[in-house]
Amino acid sequence: MTSLQTHQDICRQFAVLLSYPDSGVLTNAAVCQKLLQEDRPEAAPQLQNFIERLENADQAQIEEMFTSTFDLQPLCHPYVGYQLCGESQQRTMFLIKLQEVYRLHDYNSGSELPDHISEMLRFIGITDDQNCRRELIDEGLLPALEKIIPAIENDNHPYKGLLKALQSFLSGSSAEKGAPS
Repeated sequence: MTSLQTHQDICRQFAVLLSYPDSGVLTNAAVCQKLLQEDRPEAAPQLQNFIERLENADQAQIEEMFTSTFDLQPLCHPYVGYQLCGESQQRTMFLIKLQEVYRLHDYNSGSELPDHISEMLRFIGITDDQNCRRELIDEGLLPALEKIIPAIENDNHPYKGLLKALQSFLSGSSAEKGAPS
């Protein structure tokens, strides 16, 4: 598998993990950790707390953990445009531009807003356009993660570890020249 394909697979795994959890979330977390271990070993351990918490929780607890983290804490809303611009005209322009980019690449974000972190990761997980991928990561996802991660005050919170793993993964691929290729 090429580096681009691996990067895309990992982005798609993170997209699933940052969506409302379904019954396969633990399996997806294990797959994501395995892919990270092979491609970005420095990011893989940060998923361990997330996986351990999933193993010790039932589906209702996992759903509650997700909702209380991302839906009930405004500082942690998983919307990149919101994190970068707040509720403003700039966010509206960001959403419009993102929709244009998605249309250009025949991607449909479905019923979710296009700036949801999981939708942006799904898109990055399918497009081969390196410039577009880099811009969305460097100018969107990484700055948003810089705001969301510290907003989760509990350092042992499972979603904080998940977001740190994503940040480490995206930062590592961003630092490499031309990566992912």
